[in-house]
Amino acid sequence: MNTKLETSDLRWTTHPAEDPQWDEVSGLDDEQNSVRIHEICTPDSADSYWLRTRWIPRGAATTLYVEIRFTMMECSSLNRRHCKETFNVFFYESPSDSASKSRPPWMENPYKKLSTVAADHLRRRGGGERRSNVKTLRLGAGPVEGAGPLEEAGLYLAFQSQGACMALLTVRVFYRKCPPLRRAFASFPETIPHSLVEQAQGVCVENAVMPPGEQARPPSMLCGEDGQWVGQPVSSCSCRPGYETGGSDVHCRACPSVQFKAGSGPGGCSPCPANSNTLIPGSAYCLCHHGYHRADSDPPDAACTRPPSAPRLLISQTNESSLSLEWSEPLERGGRSDLTYRVLCSLCSSQGLAASCPPCDDSVLYRPAQSGLTQRRVIVWGLRPHSSYVFTVQSLNGVSALSQSEPASGSVNVSTSRDGLRRAAASESSLTVEWNQNQSPVLDYQLRYSLQEGSQWQYLSSSSSSVVLSDLQRGGRYFLQVRARNSAGFGPFSAAKAFSTTTQGGAQPVVTGVLVAMGILLLIAMVTVTVICYRRRSLSSAISETHYQMGHTMKVYIDPFTYEDPNEAVREFAKEIEASFVKIEEVIGAGEFGEVCRGRLRLPGRKENYVAIKTLKGGFTEKQRRDFLSEASIMGQFQHPNIIHLEGVITTSCPVMILTEFMENGALDSFLRMNDGQFAPLQLVGMLRGIAAGMKYLSDMSFVHRDLAARNILVNANLVCKVSDFGLSRFLTENSSDPTYTSSLGGKIPIRWTAPEAIAYRKFTSASDGWSYGIVMWEVMSYGERPYWDMSNQDVINAIEQDYRLPPPRTAPPPCTL
Repeated sequence: MNTKLETSDLRWTTHPAEDPQWDEVSGLDDEQNSVRIHEICTPDSADSYWLRTRWIPRGAATTLYVEIRFTMMECSSLNRRHCKETFNVFFYESPSDSASKSRPPWMENPYKKLSTVAADHLRRRGGGERRSNVKTLRLGAGPVEGAGPLEEAGLYLAFQSQGACMALLTVRVFYRKCPPLRRAFASFPETIPHSLVEQAQGVCVENAVMPPGEQARPPSMLCGEDGQWVGQPVSSCSCRPGYETGGSDVHCRACPSVQFKAGSGPGGCSPCPANSNTLIPGSAYCLCHHGYHRADSDPPDAACTRPPSAPRLLISQTNESSLSLEWSEPLERGGRSDLTYRVLCSLCSSQGLAASCPPCDDSVLYRPAQSGLTQRRVIVWGLRPHSSYVFTVQSLNGVSALSQSEPASGSVNVSTSRDGLRRAAASESSLTVEWNQNQSPVLDYQLRYSLQEGSQWQYLSSSSSSVVLSDLQRGGRYFLQVRARNSAGFGPFSAAKAFSTTTQGGAQPVVTGVLVAMGILLLIAMVTVTVICYRRRSLSSAISETHYQMGHTMKVYIDPFTYEDPNEAVREFAKEIEASFVKIEEVIGAGEFGEVCRGRLRLPGRKENYVAIKTLKGGFTEKQRRDFLSEASIMGQFQHPNIIHLEGVITTSCPVMILTEFMENGALDSFLRMNDGQFAPLQLVGMLRGIAAGMKYLSDMSFVHRDLAARNILVNANLVCKVSDFGLSRFLTENSSDPTYTSSLGGKIPIRWTAPEAIAYRKFTSASDGWSYGIVMWEVMSYGERPYWDMSNQDVINAIEQDYRLPPPRTAPPPCTL
């Protein structure tokens, strides 16, 4: 509201209506503008005379300002008894324009007093200075002369005079607001302050964004009550990918053509990397040229590369059912350093057509691997005899999978028929030999033979796969080799084989040989029957020893320390693995004997998988080596889905290693603490069921764990819990104020999981493991909380002896009631 802009009657209400003292007239303000003025002069009366404005809508403002411009006569110049030089300002809140001449009642309650206004400049009768007064009152920002926060949709202002001689020149009601602002790549709208200091929220300017982690925290800035922005904005906005700072912090401009900007932030645009380009302004990346690619793992500013060329100079050497394949590096690596190779195998039919060469089956094995090769040599075994193969070696790098064309490759044909020499007939002076015919087209064969190994060879040619050698010595032993010739020339000779001619009376030796063979077969049969009977009796005795009450049989655990040579237990229960099959990637912890690592195991014919590797640190004694490997001798006897699986051991090289399956989520206690409250009770019970199944299996095998605790339970990616830590036997430390179990190497184990009889009498049984399992149940349901909290070990022993038991965990479900 602003009466300075009004030119007609303001239609304000006066009280009392029967004696109106406020007069509305037209006059001039200080700037000689025509305004509507309300005047009153009652210095002879102390009565209250009221003047009320029309209803003023509040809108969105919570703080209003009332600016009053007025003049006031000096009482001393009037010389009146009841004259005053002040007047009162009231307000009345109302949801609508509902006031009348009599309502609300003309008194301080329901009207609220805003202020008592005094003049700074007074006028004298008969002349003098004619300066007007200007007072600005704040309404709704808190308790100010009785005023409180504004709540209704609008209000009335009322002026009360009690003997003043004054004139209201203009009355203006307004609120302040912070203007629109752009700063720190953020835009803040026009903001009405709702308190003394208002935190306004903004948005990022065009082509600016917040980091992904800041999406829930938009830009903000303080809007003061006086309508002025305060301080600097809190903003994480920055130019988006493809845009850079446009010379100030309020504008982001697009990267020009052939330039790009991969990420958001203050950085500038950069030229496109090699073999890429962009013609569109505002690009976050540059497209690769045709035939070039950028791998998913490559950063956006990496140069575009292409697949490598084919490997060169493939060389194969066949030895019966195995093959050695070597090759040279391709001429062009494609601009990348991650060059690998893959070997493909095809088994061809007798027609030799490409369409009749299907891929080899799983019986063909590769060392070190079939794919992902970084060396240029591979050994292949498991080939069929007398067969033709095509081996293809492909060159690959990080962008080969993105190329629409097949990887560049080289091929070699291999035949395993060279070892097919066999004797078809023999006499005193001749040998008839034959061999398997090659499946690829052959022009002819060349056979060579000699009487003694290393002597001069004699050669024969044949168009068929058999030949007759004549004029030989009687009873002579001859070495023979054969090779085939095709359009490319001769292939390599087959492995030498020895054949003998017969002696005089060749028929009789045959009969004698048959009789001797029959006698040998009869003797073998008798020995076999004897062994079978003996083994049946042994098996029957073993079954009777391991027979359970339920009628089931099960293997019994064998303590490796009962062996005279503990290394024999390792050889019997643990598989020896070649060190070349294992690749250690990172250290994930430390054990009693050395480091614990994560690595990869690739056994021939098996898929590569992750394993956990325990290593024996250098400088170990023979006893430490034996104790270290004893855990493998124990684990190797167990096969259960809830028992950690032993992959094998490496004892023939340094460092000595134990390989087990890799459990992604680590120890159960730390896993639960990191995921506190994240699982339903049934999921926790499912973990406990798995642990119980593993412990029942151990109990059925007559194995006592002795150290069952959540720290010795491992969790895989599917939340399957498996019992682990089958280390050294432990004994009770004597003469100690804090009894603990101590291994032979001095490693202390807390007794919080140990049964009372095991503490008192060192009596470990499946029942004591059952006590430990109860503590594990408490650990799981309390998400890895420490049993007995901060009580000392001696306090724990004393409390248990006094029948104290752990209370239910705070997250455990209530007990069932019948």
